[in-house]
Amino acid sequence: MSTEGGTKALVAALSANLGIAVSKFVAFAFSGSSSMLAEGVHSLADSGNQILLLVGGKRSQRAATEEHPFGYGRERYVYGFLVSIVLFSVGGMFAIYEGYEKIAHPHELENWYWPVGVLVFAILLEGYSFFTAYREASKDKGGNGWPAYIRRAKAPELPVVLLEDTGALIGLALALVGVGLSAATGDAVWDGVGTLSIGLLLVAIALVLALETKSLLIGESADADVVAKIRAALVDHDTVTSVIHMRTLHVGPEELLVAAKIGVNAEDSAAVIAEAIDHAEVRVRKAVPIARAIYLEPDIYSEEKALAGPDADATPGGPGRNTH
Repeated sequence: MSTEGGTKALVAALSANLGIAVSKFVAFAFSGSSSMLAEGVHSLADSGNQILLLVGGKRSQRAATEEHPFGYGRERYVYGFLVSIVLFSVGGMFAIYEGYEKIAHPHELENWYWPVGVLVFAILLEGYSFFTAYREASKDKGGNGWPAYIRRAKAPELPVVLLEDTGALIGLALALVGVGLSAATGDAVWDGVGTLSIGLLLVAIALVLALETKSLLIGESADADVVAKIRAALVDHDTVTSVIHMRTLHVGPEELLVAAKIGVNAEDSAAVIAEAIDHAEVRVRKAVPIARAIYLEPDIYSEEKALAGPDADATPGGPGRNTH
C-alpha cells in the first residue's frame, strides 16, 4: 500500500511542482518579487526531490546480491535523506539569503498582479498535490495521529511529500501576504520578510526530514503491534513453548529481518525441533508478510536467559550462552 500510494503521490506532486515552478519564474521576471524567486527555487527543489524519491524507489527494487544479501530496500532511505539536504540547502538557505538581501536592499515591486495571480494558481495546484498525498497517507497511517505517522512511517515517500506540500502551502500563504503588504504599502521590505519566513519554514521542515530519515538509515525495529504478531506466531505451545528474546530490523520499508531465540522442549529430537522451526517461519510470514529474513535459534527456556536479553549471547560464558 505505501509503495503504490507513495508513487501516486510523488507523480502528482512532481506534475504540480513543475508547472508551478515555471509560473513563479515568469512572475518573478515581470515583477521582480524576491518571494516569487524564492518560491520558484523552492518548487524547483521540490521537483528535484520527487525525482530523487522516484529514482530511489526504482533502485530499491533490485534483487539481492552476494555483496548486498538483504537487497537494496534501504536505498529509499538514502534518497529520502538526500531530499532533506536539497530542501535545506537549495530551498531554505537560498530563500533566507534572498529575504535578507531584499530587506537590506529593497527594490520596488512591479506588476504586483503577476505574483498574486501565480500564487493563487500555485495554491490550487499544491492543494491538489497535498490532498492526493493526504488521501494515500490516510490509507497507510492506520490509527496513528499525523505526528506519530511522520515519526513511525517506514516508507519515506508519503511523509516527505506530505511535509513538502504542507510547507509549500504555508510558504505560498506567506508569499501572498508579503506581496500583498508590499503592494498595499509600497514598501518592498514586506516582500523580503515573506521570503525570509519561507526560508526559515523550509529549513525547519528539512531538519525534521533529516532526523526521521537518519533514524531509518541507522535501522529501526518493527512497530510494537507487528512485534506482538510475530511473537504470537512463533509460539505453537507444543514444540515452541516461548520466545526467550527477539530482535527485528527494517532492512527496507517493506522488508523485515527477524532474529529470535525460541524456547523448546528439552526432550524433543533435533528433527522435531527443525520441523517446528520451519512451521514457525511459515506462521510468521503469514502473520507479517514483510518478514522476509527469519533466523531462529532453539534453546531451553530459563528465566535467567530471558532477563539477560540478546546481548548476553555475545558475552563468552554469559547467562545467554547455549551449553545444550
